[in-house]
This record gives sequence, C-alpha cells and structure tokens, in this order.
Amino acid sequence: MSGQTRIVVADDQSLIRSAVGTILNTEPDLRVVAEASDGREALALAREHRPEVVLMDIRMPVLDGIEATAAICDDPVLAATRVLILTTFEEDENLVAALRAGAGGFIGKGAEPEEIVRAVRAVRDGDALLSPAATRALIAKYLSVDRLRSGSRFSASQLAGLTPREREVLVLVAGGLSNQEIAERLVISPYTAKTHVNNVMAKLHAHDRAQLVIWAYEAGLVVPGS
Repeated sequence: MSGQTRIVVADDQSLIRSAVGTILNTEPDLRVVAEASDGREALALAREHRPEVVLMDIRMPVLDGIEATAAICDDPVLAATRVLILTTFEEDENLVAALRAGAGGFIGKGAEPEEIVRAVRAVRDGDALLSPAATRALIAKYLSVDRLRSGSRFSASQLAGLTPREREVLVLVAGGLSNQEIAERLVISPYTAKTHVNNVMAKLHAHDRAQLVIWAYEAGLVVPGS
C-alpha cells in the first residue's frame, strides 16, 4: 500500500519487538520495515530504510537508545525521521535525556495497542506525544538547572537569532500552551502563532514542541519551579 508510515522497532527483547510489530502491522497505514536489537543496528537500519518513525528502547547493548536517538536526530539524511521512546517509566532522568537528544515523546511498553498506534501517528505528524506541560513537570521534578545544562545543546548564538516575539513564543510553548492558547495570549491568529512556533523550531533545530521545552530550560528562559 502506498503512503504507509515506515517504522523501525528497536529493542533488545525479541518478544517486545514481535508484540509491537504485530500491533502496528495490523493498521493499514503503518508498516514495520525492520527490527533492531541494539542502538547501533537501529541507526544503521534507519539510514537504510529512512523510516518516518523509530520506536526506540533506552536500555540496549552496543549503543544505548539515547545515543542512537541523538545520532538519528543529528543526521541530515534522517531529518524526516521521528523517534518515539519505548519505556517502562523507571528511569525518569533517562527520559529527559532522550527528549533532549531529539525524541518526540515516549510510550510505555505496557500501553494498550490503540495507545501505541496513536503514539506512532502523533510522533509521525510532528506532534509532541508528551505534552509540553508534562515535559516541563518532569524536568522540574527530576533535574536542577545545573544538571540540566550539563551536556546541554544550548547555543547563545541560536538564542540571539530569535526575535523578541519568537522568544516570547518559546517561553509560552515551554509553559505548555497550545497554538490556540498562544494566539489568545498574544492577540494574534492561530495561523500566526503556528508560524512563530515553526520558525522557532527551525532556528533551534528542534524536532517538535517537546524538544522546545528542553531547549527553553537549557537556555535559562524557564527554570524549574517557575
């Protein structure tokens, strides 16, 4: 079928890969094109198949999911590929690291089939699966500003490249506001709000809104507890 979303599933447990693959392949618009048992293989398969989505486990041998996610999101050839983290929700700091690396969100391995399907489609479409507000709460709970900035991708030159309005929009995105809410707050149209958000994402090389939240914290525009 043409127009199918191509997916790579990366997990060191074959049962997880098989179960997730079965769930996704029952959907007419989704197709698992490859499975990887470690991060290095996931990266190689992503480069080979150019999938729209990679479902990535965090804890894997050879190359872990965070490093593999960063490599995929940094590769210009894979600019259209989105990463969805598969997790047991046991390592919250690792989840923040994965979002910082470019992941579009995460889904629990024990999620219902319809939730997994919905998550893949959301990440494919560029939506932040984990809402910015939830990302903000996760960061505030588990990381201090100093620890967050350790290994940060924050660039002062990129921040300087934002217009005052774009900085304002970035802070509002980090606060969990939708495009509609941003439009109402700034008294602009939803289309203009979306344009501002897209411009900020382009300038900061962010894959989605969840990563903008990470960026806002790293830049010091928002601090935990604010």
